[in-house]
Amino acid sequence: MDLDKPAARQPAQEPPEGCLVVAIRLPVRIVVLVLVVPVRMAWDALVVAGRLLKDTVLRPLGRALLWLGEVLLVWPLAGLWRYVVVPTGRALAWLGNVLVVIPLAWCYRHVLTPLGHAFAWLARGALAVLAWLAGGTFAVFSWLYARVLTPVGVGFLTVLTWLARYLVVVPARWCHTWILAPAGRAIAWCARGVVTLLALLVTGVGWALYWTARILLVLPALTLWRWVLAPLGRFLALVGREVWDAVGHAWRIAGRISLAVGRFLGTLFRWIFVEPVRWVYRTVLTPLGHVVRDTVLRPAAEAARAVGRAGRQALTAARESARQARADLRRMLFGEPREREAVARREPSARETRTLGSSTTALTKD
Repeated sequence: MDLDKPAARQPAQEPPEGCLVVAIRLPVRIVVLVLVVPVRMAWDALVVAGRLLKDTVLRPLGRALLWLGEVLLVWPLAGLWRYVVVPTGRALAWLGNVLVVIPLAWCYRHVLTPLGHAFAWLARGALAVLAWLAGGTFAVFSWLYARVLTPVGVGFLTVLTWLARYLVVVPARWCHTWILAPAGRAIAWCARGVVTLLALLVTGVGWALYWTARILLVLPALTLWRWVLAPLGRFLALVGREVWDAVGHAWRIAGRISLAVGRFLGTLFRWIFVEPVRWVYRTVLTPLGHVVRDTVLRPAAEAARAVGRAGRQALTAARESARQARADLRRMLFGEPREREAVARREPSARETRTLGSSTTALTKD
């Protein structure tokens, strides 16, 4: 068992950069920073303006347009669908059912169905007659085929087979064996020789063309790629990578510069405009408003409330006087109203409460 602590893994070190990389990086980053800072500040200003425009103009405008579209389109269409289209559709469906479906169902049930049954019965009878006739005809043809056509056909096929064997097959086999096969072997041997000669010729020409193209095209192209294009590509890749890194660093630095400038402008706006307005509101307008509230508004409100109370009391007194006058006039014209007779209540009154020794029913009531 190994008790020694394993050595920590060293992070992979990047290869050292050459003097050319260091010499290119600093000027490129300075130039890119000078070019990117105005672009980043303009971008941040556009972003802030866009957010302000979205929050203050576009979003309320969109909500207003949405509400207006709902009022002008959705509600009228919903009302039209609910109160016009749906009742009209139901009425048309009822009319179609009454004028089309029910008559067609009656016609199908009482006219078409009996006619169909009659046609089916006639068709079954005709099919039965045709089947009987077809059976008789098939029996006649079967007898003729078995007794007459089969022997004649067998004899005719036998004669044709014998004639084809001795007039076609035997001469064709002799011609293939003694004429065509030797001629084919000779042609094949000649063709193989010609193909071999052409292959040798093509191989030689191809070998010569290969070395010619290799010497005249491949080796110069390889030299150009190895000693010109590859170093130029590495240099351009290095410059592009450094420019991209410089743009990234410059964009981040420009963001910090833009943030600092924005904070400075915000602080300047706050100290120039917001703080004076707040001081004026706090030290001038607020005490002035309190004085106006205490000296003008509150006495005016108290006077208005007193006038309201006096008016309500006057109206109440007038209503009571009118009610008393109507009661006196009714009493003078119709006399005193009769008092209602007291009715025996089965339930105890509020003063007489139920106890265990008393009852309110008619049979047990004292």
